Amino acid sequence: MVDRPNTRRRFLALSGATMATGLAGCSDSDTSEDDGNGTNETTSDGDPPADDTEDEGDDEPEGEDEGEDEVGSPELTLETEYDSREEFGQPGEGFDDFEDADEWAVVRGTAEPDEEIAFEGSRSLRLTAEDGENVIVEREIEPTDLTDRELSLAVRTTTPENVAIDIRLADASGGATHHQLRSVSYGADDVGWFRTNPVVFQEGSTSLERDAVERIQLIVYNTGDAEVWVDDLRVHDKPENGYVVLCWDDGTPDFYDTASPLHDEYGVNAVQSAVRQWTEGSRDDVVTLEQLRERQDAGDQIIAHGSHVFVADLEEDQLRESLERDKQWAVDNDLRGGHYITYPHNSFDRTVLDVATDYYYAGGFNQAGDVNLTGVYGFDPLVLLRTIGHDLDIAKRCIDLAAAHRQCTILNFHGFDQENTLAQDEYEELLGYIDSEDGIEVIDFDDLWTMRREGH
Repeated sequence: MVDRPNTRRRFLALSGATMATGLAGCSDSDTSEDDGNGTNETTSDGDPPADDTEDEGDDEPEGEDEGEDEVGSPELTLETEYDSREEFGQPGEGFDDFEDADEWAVVRGTAEPDEEIAFEGSRSLRLTAEDGENVIVEREIEPTDLTDRELSLAVRTTTPENVAIDIRLADASGGATHHQLRSVSYGADDVGWFRTNPVVFQEGSTSLERDAVERIQLIVYNTGDAEVWVDDLRVHDKPENGYVVLCWDDGTPDFYDTASPLHDEYGVNAVQSAVRQWTEGSRDDVVTLEQLRERQDAGDQIIAHGSHVFVADLEEDQLRESLERDKQWAVDNDLRGGHYITYPHNSFDRTVLDVATDYYYAGGFNQAGDVNLTGVYGFDPLVLLRTIGHDLDIAKRCIDLAAAHRQCTILNFHGFDQENTLAQDEYEELLGYIDSEDGIEVIDFDDLWTMRREGH
C-alpha cells in the first residue's frame, strides 16, 4: 500500500472477523437538479422514504489465493491482470437466484420472470411501472439472523435516471430498515448488469430486529417509467469497523492549498481524482503534477478522472483510446493510485464498464446528493457508491451510519466555492466530527479494494 505518514487511524488489518447531473460530479454541476430518486414518505408497507435533498450458479469465479501478498495494492501497469468484475462478480454466498418467481409476491407495479435476460442461471425478475409508480415485491423467509450480515443484488435497468433501488428488511413486529442505492447513472439508456451492495440508509419507525428478519422487500423508486431486472441476491459478512473515503475531484487549488493542510492537521489522507488533460495543459485552476506528487508523498492517493467528458457518449474506440492514454500517463508519472477511476459526470454505461476493466480495478460511482453508502465486501468493483459532499448534515449522517452499521461512505468534494462542496469552515468541522467519532476510519481505495478482494 501507499505509505501514509499522516494517517492517524492506521489501517492495521482487514476488518472482517467472521469472513464466511445535479450535484453529480464536476465543477460545472448545478445543485438545483433532482438526483433521480423518489421523494415520497416511508411507511411500514414499503413506500419510499423521504428524501430531504431532492436536489440532488453455483460456481463462483476464483479470486486471489488466500495469503497472497498481492491482496494489497496492485502493481501499476497499463493494463489490468484480470477483469475485476468477472473475478469478483459473485461475492459471499447465494441467497436467492430468482429461478422461482413465485417466491416473490407483487405488492405494487409489475413483476414477471424474464428468460431472455439473466445475470446468473436461466432467468431474472423484471420489475416495471409507469408514470412515477413505484415497484415493490417481497418474499417471506424463515427467521434469519442478519446481525453481522448484509445483502447485495445484481441489477440491470434501461431507466437509470428514473430509479433508485431499496432492499428493505422487516421483522415480525413491524421493525424495518431500508438499504438504498440512491442513484444509478446520468445520461445512459442501459448500464448493463452491475452489483449493488447498499447498506443502511434509514431505519423504519420501529427498529429492525436484525437477528430475526422474516421479510425482504425489493423496492424500485420511480420518477417516470421504470424497467429494472434483479437477480442473484447474495449475503456477505460485515466488517468490524466503519470507513470513510474523502474523495476530491478535478484537482482544484482548494484541494492543495486549503484542504490538504487540514488533512495534515487532523492526520488523515484523501483521494484526488486528477484530470490528465487539465494537469498536462497546466491550467491555472488545477494543481500541477509536482503538487500531485507532493501530496502522494504525503500519503494521499492520486487516481484517474477519465477524460472529463460524458464517457458514455464516446464510441468504443474513442473510449478505449481515452482510457488507455489516461492510464499510461499515470504509469509514466508513477501515480500509484492509477488503478482506480472516477467517471466524470457519473456517466457510464455497459460499454464503459466493459472497457474500463481492461485498465482499472475499481472505482466508478453511483453518485447521489443524499446518503449513498456501500458495504465493503459485496460492491461491484467499478460501480461504487458515493455521496456528494455539499451538505454538512448529510455528510455527518453518512459518518454516523458508517460507524453505527459498519459500512463505508465515500464523500465527494470539488472546490469550496462550488455548490457541490461544503464551505471551508464546514469541511473543517466535518474533519473534526470524523476525528471525534468512534468506530470510523479514514481509508483510501487501496484499503477498500484490499477488503473487497479478501472478503470475496
